[in-house]
Amino acid sequence: AVREIVRHPGAVAILPVLEGETRRVVMIRNYRPSVGASIWELPAGTLEPGEEPAGAAARELIEETGYRAARLRPLCRLLTSPGLTDEEMHIYFATGLEHVGQNLDEGEHIEVEPVTIDAVRRMVTDGSIRDGKSLAGLMLADRLGWLDGSEGGGA
Repeated sequence: AVREIVRHPGAVAILPVLEGETRRVVMIRNYRPSVGASIWELPAGTLEPGEEPAGAAARELIEETGYRAARLRPLCRLLTSPGLTDEEMHIYFATGLEHVGQNLDEGEHIEVEPVTIDAVRRMVTDGSIRDGKSLAGLMLADRLGWLDGSEGGGA
């Protein structure tokens, strides 16, 4: 049997949290031609040649959301689809956000929407968020207490 494997340089996703009286996750809606719909996701992108994951996370966060993070903390690494590709996704938890303006790649149209923690939890459980990396990052951060502001322990 011949098995095709898609080689991938690696990728990052970022779980950005706006702090304040009401903590909010900066989610994006991104049109995905493969599923023919705009879907809820965490900001993400592919590593450039020679780029470190933390640098890619900082770059993609600004490009896609317009926010710069004072703090990027590794949350987890996951294999996106090990039956098809060797892609490894590095997920970072981002805080200390400052709005500096989106810098989208040509052809990208991304809607940015800060969502309350309670609303994100509902979206995870009601199926509104279907993207795997986003579900994994949100559920792990919630389990660790990071969404509520307890970033001191775990991982």
